[in-house]
Amino acid sequence: MAHAIIASKPGGTEVLRKIDIDMPVPSATDVLIRQTAVGVNFIDVYFRSGLYSWPVEKDLILGSEGAGVVEAVGSGVSDFSIGDRVAYTVPNGGYATYRLVPSTSLVHLPDHIDDKEAAAVMLKGLTTYYLLHDSYPVAPGEVVLFHAAAGNEVFNSGV
Repeated sequence: MAHAIIASKPGGTEVLRKIDIDMPVPSATDVLIRQTAVGVNFIDVYFRSGLYSWPVEKDLILGSEGAGVVEAVGSGVSDFSIGDRVAYTVPNGGYATYRLVPSTSLVHLPDHIDDKEAAAVMLKGLTTYYLLHDSYPVAPGEVVLFHAAAGNEVFNSGV
């Protein structure tokens, strides 16, 4: 049996509840992950509250990033095997004990990165990469200030 935390309608934390769900079965290109850690992001609040378009007809499983162990792979998946440690960022569906993720959205986790760290940095790391390489390609010697509600960090690209 698998479990998930769902929001049955837009609202505050009072709309969240735990339910039993069927064990997901991978399609040809999916990987089934037994989740060991899930990231919590502010975008989850936006979806839950309805600030962002309600993306489903009924129960919404929030959560956009996580880490875990591969439990099954689809017939077309060759880059991952049962037992591999992996991490991902894919919109919604993460607040569950088991999750299907497209194999193209997974990364292998090296031994020196634990699951909690991986689950906490995937979305933020990809956002940072995008901002530094696509929105504004930072050149050597430029100083960039990262800021968020949790604090500020200065990154000097010349170091």
